[in-house]
Amino acid sequence: MKTLPPGPRDGQKAGLIHPSSFDLRPFLRLLPSASRYLVAYSGGLDSHVLLHMLAALRGSGFPEVRAVHVHHGLNARADAWVAHCEAVCERLGVPLDVLRVDARAETGESPEAAARTARYGALEGLLQSGDGLLTAHHQRDQAETLLLQLMRGAGPAGLAAMPAWQPLGAGWHGRPMLQMGRADLEAYARAEALDWIEDDSNLDTRFDRNLLRTRIMPALRERWPALDETLSRAAAHQAETLGLLGDLARVDLENLRGEVPGTLSVMALSTLRPARIRNALRFWLLEKGLPSPPRTRLQSVLDDVLTAGPDAMPCVAWEGAQLRRYRDALHALAPRPPHDPNLRLAWDGRTPLHIDTLGLTLTPEWLASQGVDPDKEGPFQVAFRRGGETLRVRGQTRELKKLMQERGVPPWERDRAPLVYRGEALVAVFWKDEG
Repeated sequence: MKTLPPGPRDGQKAGLIHPSSFDLRPFLRLLPSASRYLVAYSGGLDSHVLLHMLAALRGSGFPEVRAVHVHHGLNARADAWVAHCEAVCERLGVPLDVLRVDARAETGESPEAAARTARYGALEGLLQSGDGLLTAHHQRDQAETLLLQLMRGAGPAGLAAMPAWQPLGAGWHGRPMLQMGRADLEAYARAEALDWIEDDSNLDTRFDRNLLRTRIMPALRERWPALDETLSRAAAHQAETLGLLGDLARVDLENLRGEVPGTLSVMALSTLRPARIRNALRFWLLEKGLPSPPRTRLQSVLDDVLTAGPDAMPCVAWEGAQLRRYRDALHALAPRPPHDPNLRLAWDGRTPLHIDTLGLTLTPEWLASQGVDPDKEGPFQVAFRRGGETLRVRGQTRELKKLMQERGVPPWERDRAPLVYRGEALVAVFWKDEG
């Protein structure tokens, strides 16, 4: 436990006039509106200062405040930390939620990344519509994040470091103290005589951020005292650049949309410079909620996908996404669950039929739109393409394969198109663009 006396204790209304750097109100007003604030409270100095500041604003027009402590189960003192957080919140009169998570890293996974993923997953699950999650990241954290991203070879998106706020789950995640220095927080803690816990794992230099924080940053700060402020300003410049790149991408994407909904035109992409293509693709993937590819994968798109012949069907994949080409259309896809093309399902045609592996539902209304009366012509069987199928279209019997080619159905979608049979006769096909 650590404390910096003297000063009033938690919950004591001393009527102190704090320096303007301690006033959260201007920063809170830059965040989206919220029905309540959830404060990620570890029990450390930074989050204690944030919680204390917010508690002091109660009754002044700001939302209600709740504290949330994530118990990672990784430290032998974790239960004692919970007790400390409970005691502080009781003194402040702030409700506390304790979330217990399994933060153990999988084989080959970074312990830092595993803990962060578990923590934010739990916090996101707690957010309701209109909630704002507030974390105590400050100027020094921003500077460290910039340097870590620089060491990873990040572009503007990474070098912009942490934004002031971003959507998260049903609510949003805000960082109202990004412009405050660590010295400011220590001064506040001293003035208010706060006590907090020290996590000894923060001294473990096997972790990149700890090495940077305990060894490298102090040496840099000794040579450049304004290091934290300077690097935070550099991150702000990168964020501004990122915004301009986004503006350019939005303009480009309006001219790159393919004839197939949700795709980009390969021919249109090929008229742009490589850097502009990469920029458009990054923001297109962001627009679709898909992870951005490593630069090597993105370069493979330019080298192997955009330059392939019209009959080729190249694919570039990375964790969480893939880009495929069919004819002039570039498709961006998320990983999909495996599907058994030998699956056969009975369907009465009068109630909806949901197909889990495809994430779609066949309805009586859709069946009727295909000219099939579910009340008179059922029951049906739903199966999938195996080759050689034919379908009656406007009085003519057509090969299903040729119909799919004419409709531009990509080859990787053809075996996932539900086929509706009455007896041995194929009577309807659910095309993806109908869903």
